Amino acid sequence: MRELRIRTLVGVFLIAGVLSWAGARLWNSLGTLPSVPLAAPIALAVIAAILLATALSLRARLKAQRERRPEAKGVDPLMAARAVVFGHASALVAALVAGMYGGTGVFLLESLDMPARRDQAVYAAFSVVAGIAVIAAAIFLERVCKLPEDDDDNNTGAASTA
Repeated sequence: MRELRIRTLVGVFLIAGVLSWAGARLWNSLGTLPSVPLAAPIALAVIAAILLATALSLRARLKAQRERRPEAKGVDPLMAARAVVFGHASALVAALVAGMYGGTGVFLLESLDMPARRDQAVYAAFSVVAGIAVIAAAIFLERVCKLPEDDDDNNTGAASTA
């Protein structure tokens, strides 16, 4: 599996942000702008916490396994691979969602004098921060599950992930 590329995530974030900003302008000119739900940053923060807890758990188990501790619990390679796939998917979705709320938040900056719009801008900002936390946790999880390079292979420095 290929590693997460920061460029891809930034590209998804920027494209979603621009489209969301344009969509918010259009939607606002036609009527009322849909609100940014309070649950958005909370859900993203929960996903970030799950990814971080999984990464820390796997890191501790792998360290115990490397040190050959007698109580060391092994890591199932399929479980590690599933965790990495969950991290990849979460990072891509988080980049999309954070870009979407970022674009909406930039649009809402024009009307911070209205209390309802100010609250929506704050929720959008928290959603962007929580989305970045999901991406950081996913990258950390990927680094934890990365297999060491095999010197016997003829690969030119390309390490695989579990």
